[in-house]
Amino acid sequence: MANKPQTHNVMSTREIDEEHGALFAQQEQLPKLPVPDLESTLQKYVESLKPVLSESEYKHSAHVVAEFGQSAQAQELQRRLKARTAEPGRASWLEEWWNDLSYMGYRDPVIPFVSYHYSYNDDPRCTRATQRAAKLISGAIAFRARVVDGSLEPDSTRTSALCSHSYNYMFNACRIPAEPSDKFRTVAYHGNETIVVVRNSRFFEVSFVRNNVVLSAAEIEQTLEQIVQTADAADAVAVGVLTTDHRDTWTRNRRMLLDAGNASVLQAIEAAAFVVCIEPDMPQTREELSHVIWHASGRNRWFDKPCQFVVTDSARAGFCGEHSMIDGTPTLRLADFAVAHSLALPDGPVPRGFNPAFNELRFQTPPTVVRAVAQAQSRFDVNVAAQHVCVLNFAAFGKDKIKKLGCSPDAFVQMVIQLASTRHHGRARPTYEASMTRSFLHGRTETCRSVSSDSVAWCTSMDDPSADTGRRIKLLRTALATHSRLTREAVNGHGVDRHLLGLRMLVAPTEPMPAIFTDPAYTYSSHWFVSTSQMSSEHLCSYGWSAVTPRGYGIAYNIRENSLIIHVACVRNEHGLNSDRFAQCLETAAHDIASLIDVKKVSEY
Repeated sequence: MANKPQTHNVMSTREIDEEHGALFAQQEQLPKLPVPDLESTLQKYVESLKPVLSESEYKHSAHVVAEFGQSAQAQELQRRLKARTAEPGRASWLEEWWNDLSYMGYRDPVIPFVSYHYSYNDDPRCTRATQRAAKLISGAIAFRARVVDGSLEPDSTRTSALCSHSYNYMFNACRIPAEPSDKFRTVAYHGNETIVVVRNSRFFEVSFVRNNVVLSAAEIEQTLEQIVQTADAADAVAVGVLTTDHRDTWTRNRRMLLDAGNASVLQAIEAAAFVVCIEPDMPQTREELSHVIWHASGRNRWFDKPCQFVVTDSARAGFCGEHSMIDGTPTLRLADFAVAHSLALPDGPVPRGFNPAFNELRFQTPPTVVRAVAQAQSRFDVNVAAQHVCVLNFAAFGKDKIKKLGCSPDAFVQMVIQLASTRHHGRARPTYEASMTRSFLHGRTETCRSVSSDSVAWCTSMDDPSADTGRRIKLLRTALATHSRLTREAVNGHGVDRHLLGLRMLVAPTEPMPAIFTDPAYTYSSHWFVSTSQMSSEHLCSYGWSAVTPRGYGIAYNIRENSLIIHVACVRNEHGLNSDRFAQCLETAAHDIASLIDVKKVSEY
């Protein structure tokens, strides 16, 4: 790939030929993200406004959109966007804008506002934190080896391979704070066969290759045991909490760390393959586990790393991901592989003569650093204390039963969410569903606007005493079909939001901003009162992230074979949101739909 497209904001010391093998074999055959037809996008946009606006608001906005579609400026912006996608060396017309606006240029703390987490099922064979961590580390190292040599098969749909570009940012990588927009650093795989273990706010570098042989899980466990003993013997200044701060503040504090003589320590952390955090917590409930895996005290982490494995002293475990350059599907694959690998590992003895080796990464912490850490801790504590989480485990049915009822599992859960949201809010509210666009080169996501006129009609019927079962099921069938169509369009790069963003970004500073973008409906309809995403795995007991607005909920759902696990997050604030109440609405909605269609398949109506 001599002419491999470059990615904005990435600093790399990797050679181009490190991107090779089966994992990247299909990259040059992948199409670029398309520029949708302008008229089609505007029509879809207008259709998405109708169910969330009043009649008068809708008429006004429809007129604004129609005028924009007929304008010379709209045609010129569309022309510019097509010209942008045709530029030599540009992999995607969207990539640079999206990465900067949504991630690198976003200045709020990555935790809790950007990062996500997976909570793993318990492993009954593991009773010690070091035992569980060692097995997961062994699995992650094995997965990394497949990425490095390219032998990992690319992710795929039933019909085509998906873009593997984001795998470049999984291992030996780190987000770097900078003003006005962060950077992302990747380093060579070879020569950086290290992980960083964090315990009691102390950082330890461990080489997982010795004499050209990868350490066994038993050897890793013995190394971890000594690290825990060493770390627990004395406290340290919790420098890792600086990564939880506002990005501009963290930028200044990182410079302060460098000035204090910490360049080599920062380099070791940032260059490591991944981070392992061994937390002292003993979570009992699903919610407690989510909070611990997601952020815990914030003192024992390095949140700029894209991959952090987290293990508690009770041997519960999970994964925390930094979201800026890699989305959930590749890291879920890593998580599933690591867990499956760990479950298959026998408990073996440590070879005689093995001597654990590690290097403590000692931060220099003059008074200025100590003060900065204390201030960051206070801000972090306030931010995470406001996060309200409820994890719903709905065991009445899962993917298997939903399919037997003739429904798409994802569309079915989205209708559960719509019914719950409508009842909770008293009306339909703008809802986001993340749709993957990795069938395109450097593709990431598109928005599926989940609220449709058909979903609203069905939700209304569910609480209308005059609507009989047959009518409700027919309306549900229509709503499910509409949602599946909207999802397909988004996955195929023909959604609404990214195209409108591209047009807006190409308005020159000297040009008037088109009324479509100053219309209140544009802002309101993309203010995600309900933000949703699916990551499904039998290995996860939950996964989640924060709401994207102080007025909304973050709904992360896992469709397992025989259950639904839904993680609901919101912020405790003046808007009176409550994740427990929303979760109760979800459970009631799921029961209501199950009762509605339990007798016959939806497709039979």
